[in-house]
Amino acid sequence: MVELLEIPKAQHVVITDDALTVDLSDGRTISVPLAWYPRLLHGTPGDRDNWRFIGENEGMHWPELDEDISVKNIILGKPSGESQKSFQRWLDDRANKV
Repeated sequence: MVELLEIPKAQHVVITDDALTVDLSDGRTISVPLAWYPRLLHGTPGDRDNWRFIGENEGMHWPELDEDISVKNIILGKPSGESQKSFQRWLDDRANKV
């Protein structure tokens, strides 16, 4: 595997019902399916809109969804590594809070 020497920083994030799109400091815009990140997919629009950059814009964090996504993993095409069991527990906990 080729090692990335310098990971570009996230500059802008847009989330639609279908995709997570990130503008990068090197001029690229990368869009990945929201289905790669089930917590984002199952979050409300309000949950998805409440995010912040983490590190030095090396990733994003969604507090209500307990989700962190790194720019590096988006560039490498790595979807969420969360197990189905963990995700189901999260869904169940979320349903119980409503």
